[in-house]
Amino acid sequence: MSKLLAIAFIWFGCAVCWVILGATLVGRTNDYSGSLDSQVHALFGPPGRQSPPTAAYQVTETTKETVTTNPNSGTPTQQVVEREVTANRDVPLESSDIHVSFALEQRKKGLLWFPTYQVQFAGKYNVVNPTNKSQLIEVSFPLQPKESPSLSFDDFRLTDERGTSVDYQIDKGIVSFKWQFEPNAARQFVVGYKTRGTSEWRYLLAEGGGEVRHFNLAMETRGFDNVNFPAGTTSPTAQSRRNGSWTGEWKYVSLISSMPIGIEMPTRLNPGPLASKVTFFAPLSLLFFFFVVAILATVQKRDLHPMHYLLLGCAFFAFHLLFAYLVDKFDLLPSFLVASVVSCGLVVTYARHFVGWRFALREMLVAQLIYLVLFSHTFFWEGFTGLAVTIGAILTLFVVMQITGRVDWREAFARRVPLKPEYIRVPVEAGASPAR
Repeated sequence: MSKLLAIAFIWFGCAVCWVILGATLVGRTNDYSGSLDSQVHALFGPPGRQSPPTAAYQVTETTKETVTTNPNSGTPTQQVVEREVTANRDVPLESSDIHVSFALEQRKKGLLWFPTYQVQFAGKYNVVNPTNKSQLIEVSFPLQPKESPSLSFDDFRLTDERGTSVDYQIDKGIVSFKWQFEPNAARQFVVGYKTRGTSEWRYLLAEGGGEVRHFNLAMETRGFDNVNFPAGTTSPTAQSRRNGSWTGEWKYVSLISSMPIGIEMPTRLNPGPLASKVTFFAPLSLLFFFFVVAILATVQKRDLHPMHYLLLGCAFFAFHLLFAYLVDKFDLLPSFLVASVVSCGLVVTYARHFVGWRFALREMLVAQLIYLVLFSHTFFWEGFTGLAVTIGAILTLFVVMQITGRVDWREAFARRVPLKPEYIRVPVEAGASPAR
């Protein structure tokens, strides 16, 4: 019993060390995540957002107001005054035909990966004069939201339906131009640009729940197809995957909605959060390993001292310590492989001194590959880690039950008390006196 308590104490001490290491990883990740976000956004652009263009014309209206006068003498009088005021009248877009394509590039900063992208935007918009009079209509196209004033746009172009460049002005990130429209006339303009962003891109259909008419937006990705749609966005009406790329389409005849269209870029496994998860679950990995090794050593009548378990636990800890600091400098998989080889080498070369090469390679190395390497690698399988660990635990229980089914545990754990010297019987030759 004292031996089991000593092993339990060793396991608990290792668990405390892993908790400290995991907290350090979480702190390193959180400390730099905010500053890294701002650095990446400054270099490659923030999450993209494009608002639709707006159009409006001005009308002059006559309004009547009642004005109260209070002359110096006499009683106050009221009179009606007519004034001319200028008011804006919104012109809804008659149709929108948009094409957007994305090229992804994953970039690493510290312990985090950031999905940056280049987006190419092209939109055709039809504007119709809704009145029976000739109107000067001003069209505005917002290039960037107010909260992201540092965006840059390459190859910007604005043309009419004949491909002729349109004169425009830019003020506070809004491109605007004015066209003279004949009564009930329709005109088309085309706008296009290239820019960069991070993580996601959104197109605002109609802020405030306005109506969208004859709308078509087609998206395509180049070189990746595992896209997602952010929460609160509307899903595509059609989508397909082909040759490692994805295409999606949002097509509406008439839609009233405040939900935007959005796409979320795929992300790589982030080394910082992954390493911290593997570290926090390391005590469970070591518990499996200690359990299996202790059972196998008992069955094969090999006596392991608690100091052996202490150093084996240190070899396990070496894997997580080395992995935690390798991923800061190198890719995830090479770091994992190097840490695995180092830890397994420590265990085997140490264990062969007290259990021999055969037990060290067959029982202990296989157990370490399963309960350290494979156990840790399950965290690479997002969404399947819990299931994989559960299956591994059940299989471990099955194997141990089959191996130990015929073992007499009373004999295996019987305390062997050495005989004292005075009770040792020594054979005596004939004619000799027995030794006392």
